[in-house]
Amino acid sequence: MTWKVALPMYNVSPAVREAYEALLDTVLDALRADGWQGQVALVRDPALPGLWQQPDLLFGQTCGYPYMTQLSGQVQLIATPSYAMPGCSGSDYASAIVVRSNGPIRSLADARGLAAAANDAHSNSGMNVLRHAVAPLAVDGRFFGKVTWSGSHHASLGLVREGAADIAAVDCVTFAYLQQENPAWLEGLSVLQYSASSPGLPMIAGGQVPAEVVAQLRTVLLQPNPALQQLMHTLRIRAFEHRPHGDYMRILQLEQAAQAGAYPTLR
Repeated sequence: MTWKVALPMYNVSPAVREAYEALLDTVLDALRADGWQGQVALVRDPALPGLWQQPDLLFGQTCGYPYMTQLSGQVQLIATPSYAMPGCSGSDYASAIVVRSNGPIRSLADARGLAAAANDAHSNSGMNVLRHAVAPLAVDGRFFGKVTWSGSHHASLGLVREGAADIAAVDCVTFAYLQQENPAWLEGLSVLQYSASSPGLPMIAGGQVPAEVVAQLRTVLLQPNPALQQLMHTLRIRAFEHRPHGDYMRILQLEQAAQAGAYPTLR
């Protein structure tokens, strides 16, 4: 069998993509040094969520919302990165709720009846936390005048920049990498506030990966060698933490809070 590996979630630039692929190589080198002898193929630009559902996924990263709603019993948690970025606390993260700096929004209440952009209906950082944030302000199950599903955080920010949307929630790690890689592209945008936090995007393995290999991968991440430590520093990862499945219930609690407020759908 040839196992699949992929880390596509934060590839906002060629440099960041290259660093994540180097991290993959370093993790695999450490795994092989521990005796593992499998064959591996890198999957670039995979179709999601299909990749996450592959039982032969040796090492990947998923969003926490589909992890809780679509991948139950199909994947195994390895570890969760702790990023050194605004909006992160340990291995928890939040979304930057972004507006135009010269626009009409100074508080969430000001966004009533305006246009929102969100990357995907199954995204924690783009949809779930924004739904949670505005639920207390919704009337008759509605808050925004329009919601555009953009396909990516980058596209959501572009819609806000261009005036086609007024507000978007963007994973704070994505936003920080964009500030690092292309700050000029973010000119004219401001962070209105950060959303409620939840456990960050976990590293996962498919269901066919033996438990002992998952344990080896976890050890590689929790006890990084110097080469891996250097790449983690480059990617602004402080450490990896092993988060139990139950920690990710926080994501569903955000959803349940919005539903309890009669706001089940971002609209």
